[in-house]
Amino acid sequence: MAEPLTRDRARLLEVLTQRSFERRRVVLSSGKESDFYIDCKRTALLAEGHYLIGRLLLEAIRRDAPSAVAAGGLTLGADPLASAVSLTSFLDGKPLHAFIVRKEPKGHGTGQWIEGLSALGPGAPVAIVEDVVTTGASTLKAIERAKLEGLTVLGAFALVDRLEGGREAVEASGHRLTTLFTRKDFIP
Repeated sequence: MAEPLTRDRARLLEVLTQRSFERRRVVLSSGKESDFYIDCKRTALLAEGHYLIGRLLLEAIRRDAPSAVAAGGLTLGADPLASAVSLTSFLDGKPLHAFIVRKEPKGHGTGQWIEGLSALGPGAPVAIVEDVVTTGASTLKAIERAKLEGLTVLGAFALVDRLEGGREAVEASGHRLTTLFTRKDFIP
């Protein structure tokens, strides 16, 4: 990783630790109980956090899925991440579109599952983005829905892997999972 990206990674970890990480008992969306919580939206919705996330996820996507034309994932956690990647890629002169995978089809109009799909062609190569991976269920749902809508999923990219089986579940589905951080970055 080039020096500016190394600095950006260190700064993003600092912001995530200060703004998003908490040591407390919580029940996660997976139903599992945990002694820590990471709410990445607290960082992703800050101007600096949005910028850092965009730069670092874009670098990972360009490295591990260079033919991707878009980035997106399951709403709500992936929404600011896809936005950050798309904006950063445009500013860099090589735009990637963003898309949002709904949890259920739109209740009116077209009834679509994916917002932003019309900007992508059939079979478009895409990257799935995710904030935190625990069991991998949200990532796998986004992958499955993207594939059902005719997209070609090149891999998944997350901010944090909690190291609780999600990576293994995603990789068992035949997809690579690239993460910027793991639980060990927050709890050594």
